[in-house]
Amino acid sequence: MSTIRSRFTRLGVVGQDPDAAIQSAAGVIARFADRNDLTILAEDHLRGLFPRAAPFRADQIDLLLTLGGDGTLLRGARLVAPHDVPVLGVNLGNLGFLTSIAPAEIESALEDVFAGNCWLDVRFTLEARVANGHGETGPSYTAINDAVLHKGGFARVVRLAVYVGEELEEVGAYSADGIILSTPTGSTAYSLSAGGPIVVPGVDTILATPICPHTLAVRPLMVPATTLITVEVLSPSEEMILTVDGQEGVALLPGDRLVVKRGGATVQLVRLPGQSFFSTLRRKLHWGGHSQAPANR
Repeated sequence: MSTIRSRFTRLGVVGQDPDAAIQSAAGVIARFADRNDLTILAEDHLRGLFPRAAPFRADQIDLLLTLGGDGTLLRGARLVAPHDVPVLGVNLGNLGFLTSIAPAEIESALEDVFAGNCWLDVRFTLEARVANGHGETGPSYTAINDAVLHKGGFARVVRLAVYVGEELEEVGAYSADGIILSTPTGSTAYSLSAGGPIVVPGVDTILATPICPHTLAVRPLMVPATTLITVEVLSPSEEMILTVDGQEGVALLPGDRLVVKRGGATVQLVRLPGQSFFSTLRRKLHWGGHSQAPANR
């Protein structure tokens, strides 16, 4: 757990295309910025909502506000992760597992952050690359939730081989619809839907969760976060796709390999008093059902 500096002067804003909810949130943010002499740096499609807003620069802000759902937060967090900028997510979506506050809480949340009455929930990332059959690697992708290798076309089974470590020790080869390599942050996303475990964010591990494996012997695997994981495409199909956080993607050919390791960047999520991983589980995923008061005796 880390603390945030109590004073900031440059507030970055990223979000979805303007609608009524975005406009309302922007009005609250703009008024707070005026009262506290803050500079707002907003994405181009949002600048019209903020008088005198400067163009968005990830390396020139002290705090990032994301307006949308978890997808918007993931996009914004990837932009600022290399610059150690804290992220405060406003939930304008449905689930909002990673976002911290509701629209009605924006002003009070900013007051808390401005006063230093908050803490930072630091999450590690993954670095994903695709290597071709000649060992040549493509660009790296930063994943906060997961790097998913999955089918891209017809509903046919694919064959994958999984290796760990620099020495490429074989874990096994199996048929499935794909594989999810996720951080503990991503354990409550796609991996959970595929039958993976919920992992407390402070645990240093990478999850390898098969998607609909065609054998009961294959189960989700947790390895130390320092472990290099390599997945080779064995099927003679050109319909495998790597998707990063559900947003970025690249195609893989037969013989290509997906190489995933712990990333160098971290994501700093702003949390307010009373917010914790387990309170979020109870509130968002109804973890443990509804609590009941003990019966009178």
